[in-house]
Amino acid sequence: MQLKIVGHTLAETTSIDSLNYVKNHENYLSIKREIDSLQKILYKIGYIENELKNIHRVNDSVFLTEIHLKKKYTSIFIYYDKSLFNPKLLNVISKNVFDTYFTIPFIELEKTLHYINSKISEKGFPFSKLHLFNIEIDNKSNLKANLILETTNQKRVINDIIIKGYNKFPSSYLIHYLKIKPNQTFNLNVIKTKTEQLNNLKFASEIKSPEVLFSKDSTTLYLYLQKTKSNSFDGFLGFGTNEDTNKLQFDGYLNLNLTNNLNYGESFKLLYKSDESDQKTFETNLSLPYLFKSPIGLDFALRIFKRDSSFTTVNQGFKIHYQINTKHKIYSGISSTQSSNLLNISTSSNIYDYKTSYFTFAYQYLKNQNLNSLFPVNSLFYLESNFGRRTESSQQEKQSLLNIDAFKILKLDIKNSLYFRINGAALNSKTYFENELILFGGINSIRGFEENSIFATSYGLLNSEYRFLLNNSIYIHTITDWAYFENKILNINEKLLGIGFGFGILTKTGLLKFNYANGKTENTPFKLSNSKIHLSLSANF
Repeated sequence: MQLKIVGHTLAETTSIDSLNYVKNHENYLSIKREIDSLQKILYKIGYIENELKNIHRVNDSVFLTEIHLKKKYTSIFIYYDKSLFNPKLLNVISKNVFDTYFTIPFIELEKTLHYINSKISEKGFPFSKLHLFNIEIDNKSNLKANLILETTNQKRVINDIIIKGYNKFPSSYLIHYLKIKPNQTFNLNVIKTKTEQLNNLKFASEIKSPEVLFSKDSTTLYLYLQKTKSNSFDGFLGFGTNEDTNKLQFDGYLNLNLTNNLNYGESFKLLYKSDESDQKTFETNLSLPYLFKSPIGLDFALRIFKRDSSFTTVNQGFKIHYQINTKHKIYSGISSTQSSNLLNISTSSNIYDYKTSYFTFAYQYLKNQNLNSLFPVNSLFYLESNFGRRTESSQQEKQSLLNIDAFKILKLDIKNSLYFRINGAALNSKTYFENELILFGGINSIRGFEENSIFATSYGLLNSEYRFLLNNSIYIHTITDWAYFENKILNINEKLLGIGFGFGILTKTGLLKFNYANGKTENTPFKLSNSKIHLSLSANF
């Protein structure tokens, strides 16, 4: 069946045709619904007096309908009570706001009333209603009306919060992380926005949207949460050819992260690494958030590093952190380092026994995307500054150490994305010891080089990857790493390049990653024997 709608004049017919109504229908009921829908559209755009004249059946397949549009009203003057409506609010929706009335285009009337009502609701009056009263014709193309507000005098606040599904969810995260607490003005839209931030937590997620129970004298908020797997075990196995012996060498590490096992939001990290160059690293980190239900948390760190039979270095750190919101965090604390020379005293070297003490200040921005199992973190920015002094024998020297680590995933489309990471550090001192230099190189810095094989007083590196998603559990990527470093002890500065490829597979056990990279210095060619292959497996439990 075909529907044709005409107006009282040719101009009206042209206006109706411009609305692109549906002309082909299966039955008469569908035709009737389309006519009703068109009339509602005409009301909204200003033809409030439009009149349906008739529905005439021309033949078995064609229905002819006539609608008189009549006059179109383009603006409306809305009179309001200043004690009920704040002129500042009205200035957002109208350029013509006066003491007793404001004007808007008629076509924006519905959107305007909805906006005003939503703002009133946000102030704790969810049952408020707006309507226009005494609607009259002001002149040829304008209307005027009174704006009436119907609401209760009782302002709604959150009286109680009940968590369903994860009853032991740490309450401090409600108050300081989500910033939802009792006696807070009730605003459902804001609450929904805040609870969506639960997806930034590793140990909890939202099952469904929050619900509200209104009683005569109280408002109860229900949150539906679930505890998620937040512990992870990560390790990798790497192998390559030793340049001196031409034999195959292996290296690897073990990384354990335990999160929220006590339902406190705490995290504990343990790292043990054994590298190709007979280097051993042991690290532990403990983070205790929201102590005594305050926004303040504590972080403890211990790192022990041993390089063959040359030296050992022990780093200890203590920080206080403040969670500004779900993405931003600041730190302040102290750290100390003690290093011991293991070499024979008569051996010529630049390795000394020394101690350092630093004051530490740091800032972190973290944006997760926990619904993405392959790439759970979208972006990170971490900046740390350390200021203090080094003591060797009886001599003291001022020092500073700066660190930066930042990365971002740029999504091009569903399957294609780019990954960029900037990492760097700089040690500032008048003199330098070999056993206090910054170490980098390997799978977590510039790929294609041995782990912690490069000693620097300062360095900067750029990791980049082009990633292609084969499906929801497999991706492949390129590797292009560039670095620049300085070593003021040896008076050298050099550029490094690492290129290669890799892939990641999400298995039942966890995320398996494979990287193949070849590294070279500025003035040397690529050698196949310098290639490094890294395998890692990160499993959640």
